[in-house]
Amino acid sequence: MTTQNIILVSFILYTVLLFVVMWLTSRRNAGNDAFFRGNRKSPWFVVAYGMLGASLSGVTFMSVPGGVYNGAFTYMPLVFGYVIGYVVIAFVLLPLYYKLNLTSIYSYLDQRFGGTSEKTGALFFILSRLLGSALRMYLVVFVLYELVFRYWGIPFWIPAVVFIALILLYTFRGGLKTVVWTDTLQTTFLLLAAIATVVVILKNFNLSIPDLLNQSSEKGYTRIWEMDFNHPKFFLKQIVSGAFITITMTGLDQDMMQKNLTCKTLRDAQKNVLTSSILFVIVNIMFLTLGAALIYYATHTAGFELPMTADGKAVLGDKLYPLIAQSMGGFTLICFVLGMVAAGYSSADGTLTALTTTFCYDFLHFDKRSEMSERQQVRYRKLVHVGFALLYLLVIIAFRPFHNDSLIDILFEIAGFTYGPLLGMYAFGLFTKWKVRDRWVPLVAVVCPVVCYLLKVYSASLFGGYQLGFELLLLNGILTFAGLAIIRDKKSETIVNC
Repeated sequence: MTTQNIILVSFILYTVLLFVVMWLTSRRNAGNDAFFRGNRKSPWFVVAYGMLGASLSGVTFMSVPGGVYNGAFTYMPLVFGYVIGYVVIAFVLLPLYYKLNLTSIYSYLDQRFGGTSEKTGALFFILSRLLGSALRMYLVVFVLYELVFRYWGIPFWIPAVVFIALILLYTFRGGLKTVVWTDTLQTTFLLLAAIATVVVILKNFNLSIPDLLNQSSEKGYTRIWEMDFNHPKFFLKQIVSGAFITITMTGLDQDMMQKNLTCKTLRDAQKNVLTSSILFVIVNIMFLTLGAALIYYATHTAGFELPMTADGKAVLGDKLYPLIAQSMGGFTLICFVLGMVAAGYSSADGTLTALTTTFCYDFLHFDKRSEMSERQQVRYRKLVHVGFALLYLLVIIAFRPFHNDSLIDILFEIAGFTYGPLLGMYAFGLFTKWKVRDRWVPLVAVVCPVVCYLLKVYSASLFGGYQLGFELLLLNGILTFAGLAIIRDKKSETIVNC
């Protein structure tokens, strides 16, 4: 069987397995409550395990191991910061969401500031998730295209259409009730693929894990702490940025929080988040170790050429894992494909459901329109679901000519610009008792990311060589907070403190 056939068969078999899970989870009680809230019956440990796959995605699966070549293990301080962020989510944000019994977390902004603020927050989430998740999916489609469809002369847009259509089909009926359980399946395959690859490489070279890490350390690939203050990955910047990335990209993200809100109680949701934080550290260590194993294979295998940029000056980290998997063939290739496909599905199914939820609750106001029957809501929900799937597809196809850098850095840059206003809005709502002039909130939310972009472009010349990295997110949030203080409604000093 040819390499292309192995990959295609693996993809088909995994997809069939997903549809079996979809059928089992959506054959009963598949109404709006199941679609949007999972009937609030999801076991917390299932959500915690499944969230690993949703958080890791195809970008972590390929970019984190591939990034070890150029960045060693300097990704880890960012992960340590994630743990701090998860604690804040568990004890600050989750109690708020459960107290208000929210389906869309942006309904809080309506209660706190007004309808314009709610729509602004929802729009920034939609923009961020649509771009971020579509790029995660793009990476998976891109690898499938490079390994299979390009050899058959099939254009890039066809596998993109197939992937989006399949995700739309298996989330169309069960929504979040299905996603919670498919995420567990996807997490399992993603982790097994990474473990299997490391084991095969170690066996081929007769190495143990300590041997691998010792030899990688001698070449500088296991360095964790970047001590240069001006470097974008200076370790303190990484830790602080990691905390705020998690608070915003998980705690203020409808996709991630919607899964947490399917737990039966607040206590269950908190156990889920804290367990996820510990597992996330362990899993990222595993993926960085995978990166060290991939580099060892690449540098100790005769005839293997590292994937380089067009100018030959840098290694393309995103292409390292797929090339090595293809080079090793057989079992390793199948594991890689299953892990990659699992990561791709996991990064898109929950997001598509969350985007639908946000639009239905923050723009169509399903929770406020008593005149709309359940049947009408289901019809509108399905139309919105299809609409976002089409937008997803357009982003994936449009990004194709621009894929040069590591996607994980691109995704965090997008998050810095789009999640920053959400951070500022929620911080202002939680830590002040002021109201704002609701109609001016969109202006603040647009101006602050523009200012941050200009600061990022000129940071080295303005600040004596200091380069803004992931901390751009925090700066954006601070500017938004300050902007909201400027448009404070001084005529209304008394508010309902949500």
